[in-house]
Amino acid sequence: MGLLTVELFLGEANSLKEKRRLLKGLIDRIKARFNVSVAEVGEQDTWQRSVVGISFVSCEQAHVHQVLAAVVRFIERQGTVLITDYQTELL
Repeated sequence: MGLLTVELFLGEANSLKEKRRLLKGLIDRIKARFNVSVAEVGEQDTWQRSVVGISFVSCEQAHVHQVLAAVVRFIERQGTVLITDYQTELL
């Protein structure tokens, strides 16, 4: 099992409503592409920042690391958000 915590900057968001719209789209795309669990876990009331938690379960740690690294690359390519920091934990 692995946990990826990603701190995001949403420069295009000018309100909490806009932030939630951008974030929901990103979360839906991540879930559909990688079959992972995703939730906003921090900075819910800040309109240009967010902390997203992503978890993935597999019996092989190498596969977990590979999928979570692919999620980071996917987020970086989106262009709507900027990753300010991230941390990967293999449990």
